[in-house]
Amino acid sequence: MSKLIQKNNWIDEWFPEWNPGYLIRPLHGDAMPSRIRIDVADTEEGFTVKAELPGVKKEDIDVQIKDSLVSISAEIKQEDRQTKDDRVIHSERYFGRVSRSFELPSGVDPTGCVATYNDGVLSLLLPKIEPKDDRHKIDIR
Repeated sequence: MSKLIQKNNWIDEWFPEWNPGYLIRPLHGDAMPSRIRIDVADTEEGFTVKAELPGVKKEDIDVQIKDSLVSISAEIKQEDRQTKDDRVIHSERYFGRVSRSFELPSGVDPTGCVATYNDGVLSLLLPKIEPKDDRHKIDIR
């Protein structure tokens, strides 16, 4: 480990408010994810995508597909409350938007796409479009 990394870890430990992500880090619990983590596989049926979106409601997820470009975005709304005798002792909230776009090796048929969301994981099945051979032979005169 380099001295720079060790120094940054020490600074982050002793002065967490100087950490670049401090504006979205809660006092306890999980921090808002800075990006969506994905796994992409090429299968016989098409492409499969698994995207981690913990704590997000299904209604707050948006998936867009254009040719071979896939865009996933989510609105994150977290409320963290601890109460005692109906008096709020501690309340912390954060809201934000995360998104991720990536390009697949070939086009996708948007009419056959299937999306499911379970236990914080968005699963996409994206059928491939058969590549067209748009080449045309030109006769030379």
